[in-house]
Amino acid sequence: MHKKSPRIAVDAMGGDYGLSEVVPGAVNAAKQGIPVILTGDEYMIRSELDKLDTGSCDIEVVHASQIVTMEDKPSEALRKKKDSSIQVACRLVRDGHADGVVSAGNSGATVACGMFTIGRIKGVLRPGMAGILPTEKSPMVLIDVGANVDCKPEHLFQYGLMADVLAKDVLGIENPKVGLLTIGEEEGKGNSLVRTSYEMLRKSSLNFVGNIEGRDIFTGDVDVAVCDGFVGNVALKLSEGLAKSLSSILKGELKRDLVSKIGAMLAMKAFKRFARLVDKSEYGGAPVLGLNGIALVCHGKADSRAIERAIEMASKFVENDAVTHLKEGLAEHSNMTVMHSCDS
Repeated sequence: MHKKSPRIAVDAMGGDYGLSEVVPGAVNAAKQGIPVILTGDEYMIRSELDKLDTGSCDIEVVHASQIVTMEDKPSEALRKKKDSSIQVACRLVRDGHADGVVSAGNSGATVACGMFTIGRIKGVLRPGMAGILPTEKSPMVLIDVGANVDCKPEHLFQYGLMADVLAKDVLGIENPKVGLLTIGEEEGKGNSLVRTSYEMLRKSSLNFVGNIEGRDIFTGDVDVAVCDGFVGNVALKLSEGLAKSLSSILKGELKRDLVSKIGAMLAMKAFKRFARLVDKSEYGGAPVLGLNGIALVCHGKADSRAIERAIEMASKFVENDAVTHLKEGLAEHSNMTVMHSCDS
């Protein structure tokens, strides 16, 4: 029997570029066979769809009368904008009409809607946002990248468990190597949060390789790096800024003289491969792990390609039954989390 493709709800009103990038990205994903539901102003969405070749794509439009802006506080977005495009998308997942959500809008509101509308997996203390970064060898997972800036050891422990599943089910890594991001490789390095988290991760069934430093993230020697959301967000934004600056510096140097220009022309294919590797749109968005469904938060400046890739990632997450695997991993280690919560 042919397995039904996951249906992904897309917040059409989110992101700096709005409909002009979100809708084409969703259409491109639908052309790959992924059913899509676009939530937002129906008239505006259909006007955008009319500009595109949708063919026989499975695309549904569900009207939402409100928009959550980047200035809205997550709590206010929940209370005052119950008919916003992101809330409507999350309700579709909660009610079983969709299997996942993708939004390039207000990330705090997306996480909040995910928690309070879709709901958390039983036993999850706090959902975590996972960034997927390029390395010298293969993509890796950095968690948390901003959902929670004040964490306890049990939160970091659960992040490691959940990111392990993401690395297996979405990135296809058989036995992910999990590291704890801190200020030194030696055991005992770091603050009390890191030291206690280290002991919990060491006693787990994860392939825990110990502490790692910031310089280790991009070597590809670990598949998952665990940290609190403050550290993770700084690391993520630093990597994005560095990639952009390096690209600008490289372009400037290659235009400096005739010999450099000739060299650049000869190495053009290599430069294009490099540009794709460091392009944040290559990995779509940051999955919010720990929900009873998948929610992906895209960069505010996400283009159509990033939206398409995010929808593809959400679909893969559902197809591989990652939520069930998350539940299994958390259940296997539930005693450790409960014991530590009682101790603290």
